[in-house]
Amino acid sequence: MSYLERDGHQIWFEVTGDLAGGALPLLLSHGFSASAAMWQPNLPVLAADRAVITWDMRGHGRSGSPADPAQYSEAATVADMAAVLDHLGVGRAVIGGLSLGGYMSLAFWLAHPDRAAALVLCDTGPGYRRDEPRQQWNDRAEATAQRFERDGLSALSGSPETRVAGHAGADGLARAARGMLAQRDGRVITALPGIGIPVLVLVGDRDEPFLPPARYMADRIPQATLAVIPDAGHASNIDQPELFSREVAAFLARLPA
Repeated sequence: MSYLERDGHQIWFEVTGDLAGGALPLLLSHGFSASAAMWQPNLPVLAADRAVITWDMRGHGRSGSPADPAQYSEAATVADMAAVLDHLGVGRAVIGGLSLGGYMSLAFWLAHPDRAAALVLCDTGPGYRRDEPRQQWNDRAEATAQRFERDGLSALSGSPETRVAGHAGADGLARAARGMLAQRDGRVITALPGIGIPVLVLVGDRDEPFLPPARYMADRIPQATLAVIPDAGHASNIDQPELFSREVAAFLARLPA
């Protein structure tokens, strides 16, 4: 495990597996209010033949929690992802994540299309094309921020990915809800038909809010494959770690080195 200095605070990351191997590395980003710890059940399979890079977003887990709200944004998160890859000397990688991490993976492709060899999008969505549903999402993000400010870490949902997160405090989560979970425009969703790389879209069959977005992405991304994980909720990688890891590993095995 290591730390990278970014904007006056530290970003925690870890590499599992062999970076010197021939297979493309896999960068995995966690969901909102989770941390890199959520990927532990999947690392033995996914890192068997490639390096898997996991990391904690600003305000989450072992990374720093800047006091300035302006340091929490989609752009800053994407820049942190690129900085971790740069630090490790990785030019191109498979970019993947769950929930907020999946959305940020799409945003990473939009900002750095030459650095994403493929995408793994888990229990996530591409944002909103119209202002009204986007505002409804942002209203929920603001309510989430207020709960963390009022209740501290007891405001965590209790879902599997958040129970293992290991946050130092809740202040960074509140700022991340306003700056990273909230969305500003429809750039990501409108860009889906232009994604010209292989994409795996995974979703738990009990993750009802994210089943429609998963199908939407699979329908509109030209090289997308949809995998629905049975008997799994929003944390499909934890609910069904063997099935999830098997789907991702099979997808990765089909990619050129």
